Amino acid sequence: MKYIINDFKYYLSNELGLSKNTILAYIRDLEQYVEFLNKYQKVTKVSKIEKKHIESYLSSLKRKEINSKSISRKLTSIKKFHHFLLIEKEVDDDVSVHFNTPKISKSLPTVLSIEEVVRLLEAVDKTTELGIRNTALLELIYGSGLRVSELLELKISDIHINQSYVIVTGKGSKERMVPISDMASVAIKNYIIKSRETLLKGKKHSFLFVNQYGERLSRQGFHKLLKKLGSDSNIETEFSAHTLRHSFATHLLENGMDLRTLQNLLGHEDISTTQIYTHISQKRIKEIYNKAHPRAKEEENEI
Repeated sequence: MKYIINDFKYYLSNELGLSKNTILAYIRDLEQYVEFLNKYQKVTKVSKIEKKHIESYLSSLKRKEINSKSISRKLTSIKKFHHFLLIEKEVDDDVSVHFNTPKISKSLPTVLSIEEVVRLLEAVDKTTELGIRNTALLELIYGSGLRVSELLELKISDIHINQSYVIVTGKGSKERMVPISDMASVAIKNYIIKSRETLLKGKKHSFLFVNQYGERLSRQGFHKLLKKLGSDSNIETEFSAHTLRHSFATHLLENGMDLRTLQNLLGHEDISTTQIYTHISQKRIKEIYNKAHPRAKEEENEI
C-alpha cells in the first residue's frame, strides 16, 4: 500500500492542487488507517478492504475517545483515498460510500476587539530591529487578513509598496492580490530599510520576514512572539495568528464591507466559509447592545 499512498500524494498535489499542510494531514491519517488494517485486520492489499474494516477502524477511534471533529477529518481522508482507488481502477467498488461524514457543530471563532489589536501593536518595542520587524508583521497580518502560512512565505518580490498591494500564495498554490493598509506600508518600508539587512547577518535569501539568526521566521517563532505580546498588553482572550485574520474579517464586516468582497480578500473558495463572520458580527452587535442600552436587560429586582 505504500506505493499507492505515494501515488495518492501525487494526485492530491498535482491534480487537486491541495496545499502542503492539507496533503500532510491526509497522508498522516491514511498511514494510521493502513497501519490499523495491517496490524489488526491482516489486510495488506487495497483490493481486500471491505466495509467492515472501515467500521472496525472507526469503532477503534471511538474507543480511544478521539473527538468527533478528528474522526470526521480522518473519515474524509479515507473516503478521498477510496475514491482515488476507484478512479485509478485499483478496486472495483468504493467501499467508503456507505459512510457519511458526521456533521460537526461549528463554534464561532475568537476575535479581538479593535481596542485589543491596538494594545497589541502598542506593546511592541519599536526601538529594536526585532521590534521594527514585529510591527511590520502585525500590521500586515491584521491589515490584510493573511493566513500565517501566507505571511511567512512572502518574498521581497511579492511586496508592491508603491502600489499598496501584496501578491499572496494561498491554499492550493493559488495567487491573489491583496491590498496593504497605509500603516502596513509604512511599517514594511521601515523594516526593509532599517532592520531586515541587520537581521539577515549576511545571509542571502528572498523571504521577507526573518528571525534573529537571519533565517525565515517560523510558525513557532511567530506563535511565541504573539504569546509574549499578548501577555505584555494584558489581553486576557486566548488568541493565535489566525485570530488576527478572524478579527480583520469581522471588523471589515462591522464597518460595512460586503460579503463577496471579503471572500475575495480572504481567498475563500466558497462564500459559505466567509459567512461565519456574519454570525460573529451579529453576536458582537448583540453584546454591545446589551451593554450599552439601558433597557436591553430586565432589572433583577423588576417585577
